Amino acid sequence: MKALVLVSGGVDSTTCLAMAVSEYGKENVVGLSVSYGQKHTKELESARNVAKYYDIELIETDLSPMFKYSDCSLLSHSDKAVPEESYAEQLEKSDGKPVSTYVPFRNGLFLSAAAAIAISKDCGIIMYGAHADDAAGNAYPDCSEVFKNAMNEAIWEGSGHQVRVEAPFVNHTKAEVVKKGLELKAPYELTWSCYEGHDKPCGVCGTCRDRAAAFAANGVSDPAL
Repeated sequence: MKALVLVSGGVDSTTCLAMAVSEYGKENVVGLSVSYGQKHTKELESARNVAKYYDIELIETDLSPMFKYSDCSLLSHSDKAVPEESYAEQLEKSDGKPVSTYVPFRNGLFLSAAAAIAISKDCGIIMYGAHADDAAGNAYPDCSEVFKNAMNEAIWEGSGHQVRVEAPFVNHTKAEVVKKGLELKAPYELTWSCYEGHDKPCGVCGTCRDRAAAFAANGVSDPAL
C-alpha cells in the first residue's frame, strides 16, 4: 500500500506523515504540499524540510487562483488582519459561521487534487491531519468527521474504488495529536504553525495558542521555539 499525505509543514500534518512512514515505509509515502496564496512561505518551507527529514518524495502544487475571490485573512491579497485571539473567542462573534481564517472549502480542494495525484501515483490512501479542535464550533467545517466521511465516499466512488481518505485525528484533540507525534519522534522542531510570517511565531493567533496549549498539555516545551 502507498499513501499520499497532505503536508502543510505544521504539527498535525507532520504527525500524519510520521504515522504513514512508520506504517508503510518511506518508500511507500508521497507528500503533497499546496500553495493557496497564503501571506507567507514559512509553512511551505517547513513542508520541504519535513519531507527532506523523512526522505520522501514531495509534490508541490499551486491552487492559489481558486481563492482569488476570497477575503480570508490568511490570503496575501486580503487586507484583513489575522485575529489575535483564540478560536473560541472568534466564534463568539461569528454568528455560527466559520472563523475569518477559514479558507473557503480548502480541504475539499486539497483532497480533490490529492485524489487525482494519488490515482496517478498508485497511492491507495490519502491522509490529512484534521482534528477535533479545528472542527469544534464550526470554526473549520472542512475538518469535521462528517466532511471527511463525505469526501471519502466521493473520492472512493470517483476513483473507481482505488483511493480512500483517512483523517486519523478527526476525533482527537490537538494535545492527543502531539502525544502521538512525540511517541513517533516527529521532527516538530522543523514545523511552522503561525499564521504570520515573521522570524518567530506571533504567539497570539488562534493556531499559535492551540499549538502552545497542546505541548503544555503533554508537559513538554515546543521544540520549534
